[in-house]
Amino acid sequence: MDGTPATLRSGLAMEAAGIGAFDWDLVTGVLEWDERCLALFGHDRTTFDGTIDGFLCRLHPDDRDDVAAAIRHALETCGELSALYRVCLPAGTTRWIAARGRALCDVGGVATRLLGAVYDVTDERADDLGVARVLDAMPAGFYSLDPQWRFTHVNAEAERLLGRSRDDLLGQVIWDAFPAAVNSLFEESYRRAVATGRPISFDAHYPAPLDGWYELRAWPTADGLSVYFLEVTDRVRAQEEVRRAAERQATVARISTELAGSMDAEVATGQVPRVAVPLLADACIVSVLDEHGRASAASTWHADETARGLLDRYARARLAALPSLPPAARAITTGEAVQLTGAEALAATPAGEPRRMLAQLAPSAALALPLRGRGRTLGLMSLFYTGGRVPTADEVATLSDVADRVGTALDNARLYGTQRQLALELQRSMLTAPPEPDHAEIVVRYLPAAEGAAVGGDWYDAFLQAGGATTLVIGDVVGHDSAAAATMGQLRSLLRGIAIGTGAGPAAVLGDLDRAMALLQFGSLATAAVARFEQTPEEISSGTTRMRWSNAGHPPPMLIGPDGAVSVLRGSRADLLLGVDPTAPRREWVAVLERGATVLLYTDGLVERRDSDLDDGQARLSAALAEFSGRPLQELCDLVVERMVDGHPTDDVALVAVRLHRQDRPRPASAGRSQVPDVVPPDPAAPTWPPA
Repeated sequence: MDGTPATLRSGLAMEAAGIGAFDWDLVTGVLEWDERCLALFGHDRTTFDGTIDGFLCRLHPDDRDDVAAAIRHALETCGELSALYRVCLPAGTTRWIAARGRALCDVGGVATRLLGAVYDVTDERADDLGVARVLDAMPAGFYSLDPQWRFTHVNAEAERLLGRSRDDLLGQVIWDAFPAAVNSLFEESYRRAVATGRPISFDAHYPAPLDGWYELRAWPTADGLSVYFLEVTDRVRAQEEVRRAAERQATVARISTELAGSMDAEVATGQVPRVAVPLLADACIVSVLDEHGRASAASTWHADETARGLLDRYARARLAALPSLPPAARAITTGEAVQLTGAEALAATPAGEPRRMLAQLAPSAALALPLRGRGRTLGLMSLFYTGGRVPTADEVATLSDVADRVGTALDNARLYGTQRQLALELQRSMLTAPPEPDHAEIVVRYLPAAEGAAVGGDWYDAFLQAGGATTLVIGDVVGHDSAAAATMGQLRSLLRGIAIGTGAGPAAVLGDLDRAMALLQFGSLATAAVARFEQTPEEISSGTTRMRWSNAGHPPPMLIGPDGAVSVLRGSRADLLLGVDPTAPRREWVAVLERGATVLLYTDGLVERRDSDLDDGQARLSAALAEFSGRPLQELCDLVVERMVDGHPTDDVALVAVRLHRQDRPRPASAGRSQVPDVVPPDPAAPTWPPA
C-alpha cells in the first residue's frame, strides 16, 4: 500500500522465502529497499544511498543497459517490469537476480511509482513459480481476472487488504465476491479498460465491509484483467482534514474581515451566519443582547434554502425567552460552550410555536456559544446540525474562536458608539444654532469623521454684529483629538468676542485673534475664514449685498449666483495660518452679490480624499453645487454632503451656508422663521407685509 512501513515489507519478504521488495517513488526520487533486498545487492543501511544510481552501479556492466531500458519501458508504458540480471558483489562474486514489478501512474498517464520484488535465481531458473513468488512479495495488492471476471491470482497483500483468503476468492466472479462494486466506479472502470484495451487509473472509496479509499491501476492482458491497488484511506483522510482545516481558517479570516469592516453592531454580526454555514454548521443564529441583558436582535442563515424562512421565524419566536432558556443561560453566565443532542435542544425549548418550529428544523445536534466582550456577554451564537451530523472537536474550537471575535467586535462597536455619541454631544454643545436675519437664510452642518472618537477641531459660526451685519466663520484647528476640540472652543469664543466687541471687519478680527493666540500661548495652528455681509442704502435699493472676507490659510468660499452659476471666491492667495506669525498683515477682499446668491464656507474634510488632491475635490464640489443649486438651502446642503462624503467622511466636515433672499418680497416659507436678537436694529430693507 502507499506509504507501507518498511517493517511490513520486511515481514512480507521473509514470509516469501527470502524475496526482497522495492518501492521507487518517482516524485521524490527515493528508492526504498527492505533488508532482504539490501542483502541481495551486498548493501546495508549505511552503504545504500536510496537512489536508482545506487542500484545500477552494482549491476554487471553487460546487463546495465538492458535493465535500464526495461525500467524505462515500464515507466513510459505504465506497464510491467520483468528483468534477469547479474549483481557484482563487493567480495568479487556474481549473483543472478530476477526482478518483477509494476509501474503505477497518475490519472494523466505519468508514472509516479515503481513497485516490485527481487529474488536470487543463481541456483534455479525464473519459472512460473518464481513469478508467483515475486508477485506474492509485492508491497501492493495484486489480483488477476479471467475474461469471465473470475479471480485467477491473488497475492498476499491483496488478501490482507480485501480481508479474504485467496482460497476463498480464486474462481469466484468479482461481482459476486464484492457486490458493492456492481454499478460503481470499479465496475465501470474495469469494463472500460477491457473494452478499450487501454490501462486505466482511478481513486475510489469502497463501502463496507472494506470501507476505505483505494488507488487502483488496471490494465487488460491476453488472459483478462490485472489490477494493482494500494489502500490510501489514511492519506485521503489526512488530505481531507488538511483541506477542512484550511477552509476553517479561511472562514475565520473572512469573518474577521467582515467584522473589521464595520463599527456598527448589527452590520458586525449580520453576515456571520452566512459565512459560518454550511462549513461549520447547517444553520446559525446570532442573537445580540442589549445593555439590560434582553435579546434585541438576531441574524440567521440555513444551508437549506427552503428552511431559511422557518429558521428566521424560530429565531424571532424564541427571542424574548432566549436569556432564560437553560442552555442559553448556562452559556451566557458561564462563558462556556454548551453542546446538546437534538432531543435535548428540543426539550429545552419553550412549548408552543418555538418548540414546534424547532421540531420542523429537526436538528441532530445543537451548540450554544457566548459572544463575550470585555468582562460581559453581549450575545449568543446558536449552531444547529441536521441529518445526523454533529460538530467535531475542531469545529467547536473554530466556532469558539469565531464567537470570541464576534463578541470583541460587538464590544468595540458599542464602545465606539458610546464614544461617538459623547463626542457628538460635546462638539454640538460648542456649535450653536445660527441666527436667521430677515432676508438671509443660514444653514450649518457638522459631520464627524467615520473613524475615531469623533472629536476634532473643525467649527462653524454665524452671528450678527451690533450694527446688524451678518458674519459667517469657518475654521479648523490642526489635529484631531480632544486637545484640538478644546482649542477650537477657545478660538471660537475669542473670535466671537473680538468681532462683537470691536465691530471690526474680517481682516481685523483675524489679526486680533492671531495676536491673542500668541499672548495666551495657545501653541496651536488653525485655518479660518471670516465673511461679513453688509449693505448701504444704495445697495438695498439696487438689490445687492457686499461680502467682505478674509482668509487665514483656509479653502476658499464658493458662490452660487442667482442663475445657478458656481464660482470660487479666491481673491488672491490666502494669508498665513493662525498661530504662525502674529505680526503678519491680514487682507480683505470684497465681492458684490446679487440677492438670490448663495455662499458656502466649508472645512477641507468636505473636499479632501486620500486618493485625490484639493483641486479635484473643489472641482467635485463645484459640480455638486451646480447640480443642486435650485434646491432649497437645507436640502442643497444635505445633498452636497451626501455626494461628497457618502456618509463616511475620513475627516470632520463643517460647513456654513447663507442664501441672500430678495428683500422686496417676504421671507420664503422654506427658510423658516426669522430669528434675530432684540438688541439688533430691524432690517432697514424689510417692507411691511401686506403693503398698506
